[in-house]
Amino acid sequence: MSGQKFQYDESGGTFFYFLLSFLALLLVPGTYYLWPRCPKQDPDQLAKECQCDGCKKKKVILHANKPWKETKAFFTKFLIIVGWIILLLLAYKVSQFDYEMANFDPYEILSIPPGSSQSEIKKAYRKLSLILHPDKETGNEKAFMKLTKAYQALTDDEARKNWEKYGNPDGPGAMSFGIALPSWIVEKENSVWVLGLYALVFMVALPTVVGMWWYKSIRYTGDQVLLTTTEMYYFFFVKTPSMSLKRVIMILAASFEFFKKRNAEIVERHSDGEEVPSLIKQLPNLGEKNKEVPLCHLYSIKARALLHAHLSRIPLNPETLDKDRQYIVKKCPYLIQEMVACVHQVILLAYARRVPRVPTITTIENCMKLCPMVVQGFWEFKNPLLQLPHITEDNLKYFHAKKRQIKSLQQFAQLKGEERRLILRNLSDSQYEDVIKVLGNMPYIDFKVRSEVIDDENPTVYTAGAIVTVTVSLTRKDMKHLFGDDSVNEQTMIEDNKAGGEAVEEASEEQNQSTKATKPAWLKQKKGQKKSHKKGTNKKIAPAKNTQAQSQTVANNTQHSNTPNARKKDDKTEKESSKEKLSDVSDSEAESDRSDDEDSHDKKDASLDDDDTEWEKFQQRISKRERVLEGRSNLSHEVHCPLFPDVKQEYWWVYICDRKSQTLLTTPIHVTSLAQFEEIQLRFTAPRWPGLYTFTVCLRSDSYLGFDQAQDIKLDVKEAPEIPTEHPQWDISDEETAEDVDAADEHSEFTTDEDISDNE
Repeated sequence: MSGQKFQYDESGGTFFYFLLSFLALLLVPGTYYLWPRCPKQDPDQLAKECQCDGCKKKKVILHANKPWKETKAFFTKFLIIVGWIILLLLAYKVSQFDYEMANFDPYEILSIPPGSSQSEIKKAYRKLSLILHPDKETGNEKAFMKLTKAYQALTDDEARKNWEKYGNPDGPGAMSFGIALPSWIVEKENSVWVLGLYALVFMVALPTVVGMWWYKSIRYTGDQVLLTTTEMYYFFFVKTPSMSLKRVIMILAASFEFFKKRNAEIVERHSDGEEVPSLIKQLPNLGEKNKEVPLCHLYSIKARALLHAHLSRIPLNPETLDKDRQYIVKKCPYLIQEMVACVHQVILLAYARRVPRVPTITTIENCMKLCPMVVQGFWEFKNPLLQLPHITEDNLKYFHAKKRQIKSLQQFAQLKGEERRLILRNLSDSQYEDVIKVLGNMPYIDFKVRSEVIDDENPTVYTAGAIVTVTVSLTRKDMKHLFGDDSVNEQTMIEDNKAGGEAVEEASEEQNQSTKATKPAWLKQKKGQKKSHKKGTNKKIAPAKNTQAQSQTVANNTQHSNTPNARKKDDKTEKESSKEKLSDVSDSEAESDRSDDEDSHDKKDASLDDDDTEWEKFQQRISKRERVLEGRSNLSHEVHCPLFPDVKQEYWWVYICDRKSQTLLTTPIHVTSLAQFEEIQLRFTAPRWPGLYTFTVCLRSDSYLGFDQAQDIKLDVKEAPEIPTEHPQWDISDEETAEDVDAADEHSEFTTDEDISDNE
């Protein structure tokens, strides 16, 4: 290693390589991910949007919430473009370095053709040296040194050999490693500044940034909810297992996201001392005199009053309280989702006997019910038709005429166009068009439920303690499918077949495969039995023919037995009949062998069919797992919610509960990607005791009121097969089984239909 040299870059050439590579690593992915992209706008988007006053006001609010959006996009584009310009300049400079170092041609430097004589070389050198000599006015020291080196390469024999062999007249140079930093960094004059910069970056700035990030991250859950808020939810759900809707609103308003000391985004104004008390006087049943902490704190009472005003649609001061209302309402869907998760966790803790009482299904359903109330901005007891634009309390009287009683959006959609226009005759044509747009884009969910026991011989037989899998299929369509106009229905069907037909076909194929897979095994055995039965009858028919031939031969023998010639003939016929018998027996044996072979072949086909169905099931499970690993998007369909100050997507909750015992059986799954079709699997353990049980599969919307659905599933639970006692590792002592039975009797999770009838 004696020929190696380590030195700093005096000329700065190596430093340009470092800058070029570093800048390229930043610009290439940064341009792809950070370049502002304009979303693809539908030319007919304006015609599809609702033009009611609420939607227009919401557009202004959304634009005001992002005042620096255009400026930020322009600044980002400017930085990226400047970065690429610098990158191109660095690449050009580096290419010039490479050209100078790699392309040393003495003939080109002397401006003479290859193969010139020594006199021509000397003549060209003298001519150029008079121009490039440093003592001359037009002199250039660097160019003159290069000219001298080229002259030596062509005139000196040793230099010429080095140039021809190594490309350099000086011969093979020593290997040098240049550090890609300029030399001024290690100079004594700059050492204090360099060390100060290192200390500022690595000892002050970096630890400060990491500490701030860590302090913020440990305060929040995975859904960006304060941990103190989650702890408060747990406390109140344990304290009040059966919670009314009014108390759920109180707990939601007490979230620490609305507390100034826990959230710096909260604005406290001097005018709150006058406006909040005057607002409280307009709100009955607010519960402002509650003494529980933190329900009695001022921030909690203010947030509660703003939520009640939002649900009652009370107008507020747009400069003060209305801005606070927008901030609180925007946070509510995330907080309600956290409340639902907390209630489920408390239920699990109650089953594990860590919590004294189990929260009822009413508590978690009241939490879910609050979300669409906040999104649409009215109470649950109000008419769901108020979710349509331009519909007020005064318009509701037209929906309750003598001939018709329209109470839901689905009933209103099923009317013919003339009847709908007659009901809304007090609206203008543009207002009626807005109503039809919003109504037609609302969700119409095809809700299908299928239950089975996977990995079992009889998937439709439910035994005690078995894992029951309930597959919920959700097919989302627009409400315009229910319109009473035939022309509208045909048009919408054509559009949906073009847009979403592939997804529905895939869904139907999956359902067909699942139904084929769940076909019981005894059906295939019956098919095999039919085939074997036909072949068995063929076996019996052949011996019957042989017996008839034998009886005829016996009759002929008795007739001709009196004559001697007849005796000879009898001997011959006996020999022939014996041969025929042997041939008949051999034929029957061959037929039986063939039938046995065919039966075994049928059994092999049946086993192959079973293997195919099992393989299809396995492939379906793998595909579902891959979908889960890929992740779900949070885009489905935009919700019409003029009073909600942000863009809202349609989300749904799916869960299974027992209405009779008021218990929750499965984790509520939040479906966030129901664009056209979605399939969800819910699993729970079947009851321990045999009997007939009825459970309810529920579908709840977090965006609209009046769109919830429920289906009952009945499970006829049979006794579980006895555990074989041959294996010693499976033996269970009598004391343990007695304790388990007593514990199961004390804490029964489910209630049978027979128990309910007996109690009644």
